[in-house]
Amino acid sequence: MRDVEVRGLSKSFGGRTLFKGLNLTFRAGEITVLAGENGVGKTTLLRMMLGLERPDSGEILGLPDARSALFQEDRLLPDLSAAWNVALGCRRPPPREEVLRALAAVGLRESADVPARELSGGMARRTALVRALMAPGELVLLDEPFSGLDGVNLCRAAAFIQDARRGRTLIAVVHGADAEAVLGGRFLRLEPAGVAEGTE
Repeated sequence: MRDVEVRGLSKSFGGRTLFKGLNLTFRAGEITVLAGENGVGKTTLLRMMLGLERPDSGEILGLPDARSALFQEDRLLPDLSAAWNVALGCRRPPPREEVLRALAAVGLRESADVPARELSGGMARRTALVRALMAPGELVLLDEPFSGLDGVNLCRAAAFIQDARRGRTLIAVVHGADAEAVLGGRFLRLEPAGVAEGTE
């Protein structure tokens, strides 16, 4: 497992600069919490790590072949159950009991066989989170993992992230001091013009 290194990364949209000459290091095997105001490029940076966006200049080194992600949209298949949505996120569907244990960890054991279209927003979010963390990959990217979750379920989700990442490198974009505090790890804040301030 290698550090993921962002070197001299620049990106603009429609004449608006998100970041310019951005340099960051995401340490192998650690949780990094990425925060910042709306529009500074946090989601765009994750999308670049997934190969869904290209930088104007610069590069990202150390990206493993196997990556998993939670997007801002849950992207569940509406006619399939929560359990099947989780299982299909894996290259090889895991045993059902393993899926049920993971769903139970985020308070969804009783909803495992409910079609995704019938899940509440918070339930769908937790299902998508479980899917992202059960999928294989040395790098896990989470965009707003706590969106729509109340205090109890936010804590459940954070505990599940800590347990299920199994030493993998994890980068999470979050909003709010509570979300930052409960997840722990290294904290980086993106500022306009690509300045990053880090705290341990």
